[in-house]
Order: sequence, then structure tokens, then C-alpha cells
Amino acid sequence: MFGLIVKYFGFLKAVPLLPHVFDGLLYLHTYFTNTRLLDCIDLITNEVLSWDDTENALHKYGGLQFNSRGKEIGHIHGNGILDIRFSRKIKEQLIVEGRVVPHHVFKDSGWVSFYMQGMGDFDYAIKLLRMSYLKIADHASK
Repeated sequence: MFGLIVKYFGFLKAVPLLPHVFDGLLYLHTYFTNTRLLDCIDLITNEVLSWDDTENALHKYGGLQFNSRGKEIGHIHGNGILDIRFSRKIKEQLIVEGRVVPHHVFKDSGWVSFYMQGMGDFDYAIKLLRMSYLKIADHASK
């Protein structure tokens, strides 16, 4: 169903601020339906921002984006979808593990999506974000 929406209405992401309004509505929905997920997102945010050279910003398609050294580590949408880009090899390895899926929109890219449900997903989300962060740090040191 989501794929059909993206196929026919994907052009709407180019409307200024619309992705942020939509993500705000997702966040509001999550507030009323799963506050534990929002607690998890807050803890993830605090953890990632404690790492050296990290900051957050709004993601261009909605959500909270984490950056390090000018590069995106990953981003979280208001409904708990964590999106992170990896090499295709790592992406395939992670998919085999069974906890991530190809990106919810860009399925043929290196991006993966992790659908968080609550506090039980904190450790794995941090593991994924840390992998991305360390890859960025490794490239910066070369």
C-alpha cells in the first residue's frame, strides 16, 4: 500500500515543508499511540549526540537527521522508522539477519529501514547508527 502512495504521490515530497508537516503528524500519532517509542527515540538522540562531532538537523524528507563531519549517519521518522545508508554488501548482510528491510521508498539503494516499536529496539538502533558513524569517522581519518 505504501509503495502505491509513493508511486502516485511521491512528487509531494518536493513541496516545501510538506514532508516536515507530514512527519510532525506521524510524531503526533505516535505520541497518542506509542509513547514508549518516543522515549526510545529521545534516548537514541541523546546517545548519538554524545558521540564526537555529531549534530542533528531536520531531514529533507521529514524526520530527525544525525550528522557527523558533514555526512548523514541516519535519520528517524516520527513513526519510528530508522533509515541508514550502508554499502550494498553490508545492506545485504543486515537484511539476512532479519531485523532490517530495504528502504521503505528507495528499495534498490544502499538504504535500509529499521521499524522500531519501542524500548526493546534501542540497542539494535544504536548498533546500526554506530556502524554508520564509525564508517564516516574511518573515511575522515584517511
